Amino acid sequence: MTTTTLDRPQLSPEFRQRRAANWLSLGMLYAFFYATRYNYTAAAPHLADTLGWRNTDLGVFETMMPLVYGLSVVLNGPLADRIGGKRAFLFGAVGVTVMNVLFGLASLAVIAPAEWVGTGIARHVVTPAVLGFGLTGGTLLTLMAIVWGVNGYFQSFGALSIVKVNAQWFHVRERGTFAGVFGVLIRFGLLLAFQGVPLILLAFPWPYAFWIPGAGVALFFLVNLRWMQNTPKDAGLGEYDTGDEANPTDVAPTVTEILNKVFASRVMWTIAAASMMVGFVRRSVVDAWWPLYFQQYQGIDKATFATSPPYLIATWGITLLGIAGGFAFGISSDRVFGGRRAPVITFGFLGMAVVLALFGVSDMLKLGPVAAACCLLLLSFCVNGAHGMIGGAASMDFGGRKAAATAAGLFDGMQYLAGAFVGMGVGYITTTWGWDAWHWAPIPFALAGAVLMSRLWNELPKGRGGH
Repeated sequence: MTTTTLDRPQLSPEFRQRRAANWLSLGMLYAFFYATRYNYTAAAPHLADTLGWRNTDLGVFETMMPLVYGLSVVLNGPLADRIGGKRAFLFGAVGVTVMNVLFGLASLAVIAPAEWVGTGIARHVVTPAVLGFGLTGGTLLTLMAIVWGVNGYFQSFGALSIVKVNAQWFHVRERGTFAGVFGVLIRFGLLLAFQGVPLILLAFPWPYAFWIPGAGVALFFLVNLRWMQNTPKDAGLGEYDTGDEANPTDVAPTVTEILNKVFASRVMWTIAAASMMVGFVRRSVVDAWWPLYFQQYQGIDKATFATSPPYLIATWGITLLGIAGGFAFGISSDRVFGGRRAPVITFGFLGMAVVLALFGVSDMLKLGPVAAACCLLLLSFCVNGAHGMIGGAASMDFGGRKAAATAAGLFDGMQYLAGAFVGMGVGYITTTWGWDAWHWAPIPFALAGAVLMSRLWNELPKGRGGH
């Protein structure tokens, strides 16, 4: 196996096979992390009906998870850089499994579900859920939100670990394409949540929407414990120059070195701000709330929701177009823009603004749920492409092998902190003004993201001879 810093590496078949096995085991665990994060979003309409929650109550969870996740992923980045991706990922997997089990156990407190009347904004509870153990509705909501917040803490180790490990295995000139694969994992995890969870709810009580995905995390914990290795050297393949640092070394970086590399960089903070803009769009529309939108605004019957054509178009379209966006952006950044990530991310933000406007017009013209689903899948193309570039490529490029997890933590953390503002905001907007006000608010954030990334148009990692 030979590499040069500037050229695409020439890899031995043995290296490629071992990297693929490492990547597959790591990636499947990451996909199930997503499934155990977004299973709540997919199950939210069912939880709301059962427990008598309105959109403002659901917004508590859409705020708690990203808030805790966003803070944790920033704080835990240096820890993952110090202890290695494998240990960090396995630790997170244990916590995620336990929290999903605990969340499902909240069903033991529900003696009888709530009863509703009305539709749309006028829909309201006539008989609250009957609870046991002396719990009130507010107390149960608080306890469940705390558990879901702790889940967010353990979830934070997923993105940190996958970027930390793969920064050791992928050369700079491969990382745009890697980001496409990264996007496959994200969308596969979302498909497990948005398609798998409704099907689970058709056959089982709602706790299984959390227990079955949690079992998937436990299974791939064991797979990674056995197969995954942090570096090619750990796998017996020798040293590998990834081309992102001028003077790579085996000496473990100090916390001060890690923090200086990430938090003292103008480029890092610009990308982090752009990641926030992704968060405003992603968490307000394409990765949350839309299942509830289809039921409350488009009027899709709950009993047939999981198998209705608009929902199937949305779930599979978001997945497939999101994957396509990841590869289109990644390959373009590698082969058209010479490893520069900012140009394709800029185009992604502009695409988000256009699609959001089309979505709003679609609902104004009452074009129906199929048109809405098509808007969602186009939005997924742009969002997943931009997110994959920031989280899957730029974090490795500019963080390097020493600080990849810390860079990923900063970028991902800022995105989810933006999502924390979105959670309560969307709940309030849709409860107060209805879903007609939902589409337009993220557009200024998409345009701001385009402006931010355009300022980094020619930036490359220093090891590449960039600025």
